[in-house]
Amino acid sequence: MTLVEKTLLAHQLLNDQYGIQAIYGYKDPMHELVGTILSHRTTHDNEVTAYRTMRERFPTWEAVRDAPLPDLIDAIKTANYPEVKAPYIQQLLTVLIAERGEANIDFLADLSTEEAMQWLNRLPGIGPKTSTLLLLFSFHKPVLPVDTHVYRVTQRIGVIGPKVSAGKAHDLLLAALPADAVELFNFHKHFYWHGQRTCTWYTPKCSECVLAPHCDYLKSGKTLILSSTPSRKK
Repeated sequence: MTLVEKTLLAHQLLNDQYGIQAIYGYKDPMHELVGTILSHRTTHDNEVTAYRTMRERFPTWEAVRDAPLPDLIDAIKTANYPEVKAPYIQQLLTVLIAERGEANIDFLADLSTEEAMQWLNRLPGIGPKTSTLLLLFSFHKPVLPVDTHVYRVTQRIGVIGPKVSAGKAHDLLLAALPADAVELFNFHKHFYWHGQRTCTWYTPKCSECVLAPHCDYLKSGKTLILSSTPSRKK
């Protein structure tokens, strides 16, 4: 079985397990963008609470941009690392409003995928993960977000090499999958869920895993050293 065939097989097995989803996300692309920044290294509930509190205290994007930094940090404190995220949010709003005259990114729908990625990735605090999540969820562009769960599961089963970086994983997986937004959305969501629920960091539930017969990590006796899996803290 080639790596492309193995990737497609794993994709189909998780499609069968979790079911095909229509693409969904926040209706407002600005909510998706800022919400994605808030979501880094925290739970969905914490992200939602931080976003809601921020908008209650600062009802316009201009108010968020101009808020005293300590006040914005306090508003988003339920999200981990608010002292890091708050300056990034204000900086990207400053750039966006200065360039576009308003905090609105609907124009990205009219750009090619490559142009939209380039435009987003030069904004403060915006990297490939945030860009791909936004472009896939809000604009249905054929891109593939590779978060820690997607990275870990695909590396454990062996569709990407044991030393491949997260950035390179994006390119390899994207090349193996159909250039279709719905397919890529389902690949992302299903591997994300599988990493959360079954193929977890320290105690993967291999006996419950539909991918187990095809998993290099399991076949190695769980001894395979992978760049995606952190060492257990002592």
